[in-house]
Amino acid sequence: MNLNLTIPDDIYLAMKIPDKEKKNVLLKELALSLYEQEILSFGKARELAGLSKWEFHQLLGERKIERHYSMEDLREDIEYGQE
Repeated sequence: MNLNLTIPDDIYLAMKIPDKEKKNVLLKELALSLYEQEILSFGKARELAGLSKWEFHQLLGERKIERHYSMEDLREDIEYGQE
C-alpha cells in the first residue's frame, strides 16, 4: 500500500531542508516519531527511514531516543548473528 501525503505549499517551502533531501528527511522523522511512540518496531521504523540497522541505532542515539527491545527485535538480532 502506498500513502500519498499532501503538504501545503507554504509549509513545504518553509522547510529549511534542501528540496532534494526533503522526502528522505520527512521519512526519517516519521520513522523516529513512530518508533518513539512504539507504533512501529525497530525493524519497520528503520525500513521506513531507509537506513541500515547500524545507521538507525546511531540516529536513535543522536536523538537520545530510548531503544525499545521486543521479542521481534531479539529474533532479528539472533538471525543477524547467525549469518
